[in-house]
Amino acid sequence: MRVITANVNGIRAAAKKGFFDWLKRQRADVVCLQETKAQEHQLEDSLFYPEGYHCYYFDAEKKGYSGVAIYSRKEPDQIITGLGWDHVDNEGRYIQIDIGKLSIASFYLPSGSSSEERQVNKLKFMDEVLKDFKVMRRKHRDYIICGDFNIVHKEIDIKNWKSNQKNSGCTPEERAWLDRLYDQVGFVDAFRVTNKKPEQYTWWSNRGNARANNVGWRIDYQIVTPGLKDKIKKAAIYKEKWFSDHAPLTIDYELEL
Repeated sequence: MRVITANVNGIRAAAKKGFFDWLKRQRADVVCLQETKAQEHQLEDSLFYPEGYHCYYFDAEKKGYSGVAIYSRKEPDQIITGLGWDHVDNEGRYIQIDIGKLSIASFYLPSGSSSEERQVNKLKFMDEVLKDFKVMRRKHRDYIICGDFNIVHKEIDIKNWKSNQKNSGCTPEERAWLDRLYDQVGFVDAFRVTNKKPEQYTWWSNRGNARANNVGWRIDYQIVTPGLKDKIKKAAIYKEKWFSDHAPLTIDYELEL
């Protein structure tokens, strides 16, 4: 089973850059998108409903903002949009499909980089969503939560470690939250199961030739429940063409939908 996650930073912009042409060749079973930045009624072109997939969008109420989507080759038993609280549901930050005892979600955690107020809101969001992750772990289900978490975890996950300690996405408080998510709640960073190498980034600033110099951050994840850890076979970050300021993350699992 192949699962792709990608922050497209505007699905219409990504389409113009060839994202859907690339996607046709990937043989993915499930595709999770974040930051679609569109209302579904604006996506009239069949391009946004790839052939062979069941396609589901969950939009933010605010136009041109946030939004998540999932494409699945197998029709889900259930589709869940939102988590039941405003910051997620009004801003289109969580959509989940259930197939048998497996749940796959597309998730977009807020950025706090634009202002101190946004960072405070981000930390509140993180505290609240951690409760939801704890509830998921108590269920008799396997989960793959894909998305842009807007947080690096370790020094290996960012090029300029020291200079970013006070910047949103790399603060000790945020990284400690990921420690809790893994060590206490019990989720697993699927990418690091198969790839322990440094300089494996998924996002680059648009400033200062960051992409050309690979001055990046690894902030896009597939996190899984422990029962799936041994099913992770291969992980890859696609950087040959650019559809967004993020790169798609592909992980292959020894599973069948």
